[in-house]
Amino acid sequence: MPRGGKKGHKGRGKQFSNPEEIDRQMKAQREMEENGGAEKEGSSESEEESSSDDESEVRKRSGVEGLIEIENPNRVAQKSKKVAEIDVSAPRELSRREREEIEKQKSKERYMKLHLEGKTEQARADLARLAIIKKQREEAARKREELRKEKEAEEAKAKR
Repeated sequence: MPRGGKKGHKGRGKQFSNPEEIDRQMKAQREMEENGGAEKEGSSESEEESSSDDESEVRKRSGVEGLIEIENPNRVAQKSKKVAEIDVSAPRELSRREREEIEKQKSKERYMKLHLEGKTEQARADLARLAIIKKQREEAARKREELRKEKEAEEAKAKR
């Protein structure tokens, strides 16, 4: 048994006809037998048109959907709108995320405005801290000035 790249027919997928299509084919066959040769051409054209419509339905509903008709009450059918129906000037509703983001930005701006005016807790704490630092720096500058004056006085005594 050589095992080349060729495979047998056993692995192929099976195709099953749905019962509606089999019934339709059997009816068409009976009508052909009953009617005769003259009407064959006219009926075959109309049959081809109807079969193309049915095939498009079968393509839309593949698998089990073609056999079982179930209507999902929660499914909302997508309605296509015409260009004339769309109102561009009407205000668009924002999504929850967009509304939350805009609200967050506005609250941040409000907080920064109050912060700059010194009305928030954090601003008060910052101002108190700055006041303490300012006092410390003034005291340090005063001490440096006193030390400098003492040194100058000592130097003046040493020169005499």
